[in-house]
Amino acid sequence: MQSLILYSIGRDQLTIRELTQRGYYLGTNVSYNLKRMVESGYLVHERSLHDRRSVRVKLTDKGQDLRRKITGMHQRHIAALQKGPIGREDLVAVHGTLRRLDRFWTQLVELGPRALQISPAA
Repeated sequence: MQSLILYSIGRDQLTIRELTQRGYYLGTNVSYNLKRMVESGYLVHERSLHDRRSVRVKLTDKGQDLRRKITGMHQRHIAALQKGPIGREDLVAVHGTLRRLDRFWTQLVELGPRALQISPAA
């Protein structure tokens, strides 16, 4: 979970709310993991100058280094998948299907049962 959060932050500076919305993480889970990553030196957090209730987080140099390693791992996995029995077209198709499933589940959470009446759209 922490590596996904770290990867989601990237070079941005985000609030916990923005991170939760961007990554579909549960708020309490994000707070716990952010605290652990600050303690480990991967993140820094700062109170907003305009809204003292809001805390923004960003990666430290140590966090950026780990993110580069994660990106490299992703690239190696993509290359290995494309050399194997799963071609680029297959990966594109799977990605599209997973995005539609994610959109459906997000709408289901946000809209409740009304989401089940959504017409199929790409």
